[in-house]
Amino acid sequence: MNTRRQFVLGFIPAGALLLGTATFISAEASHLEESDPQATSLGYKQDATEVDVAKYPVYAAGRNCSGCQRYKGRAGEAWGPCPIMGGKLVNAQGWCLAWIKV
Repeated sequence: MNTRRQFVLGFIPAGALLLGTATFISAEASHLEESDPQATSLGYKQDATEVDVAKYPVYAAGRNCSGCQRYKGRAGEAWGPCPIMGGKLVNAQGWCLAWIKV
């Protein structure tokens, strides 16, 4: 026999679960700013052509995020997630010290 109390006590957790799932699905990763502490520590630039070669001699033309093993964006996308940057979206044409050739 179901009572109103059993129904309400079963409904509240289910509603909270649905609300939490909807919030998680709608949450979109943010674009990484060059001023972000993680980005600053790794010399991240949204445009790899702006990298200071004197400060970062390991940089070479053609090395950008879309050609890095860590970049998780799809081919042709302007931005994609990077696990090194906490999953934030990095510019496919960007660069940082954590770059590794694909």
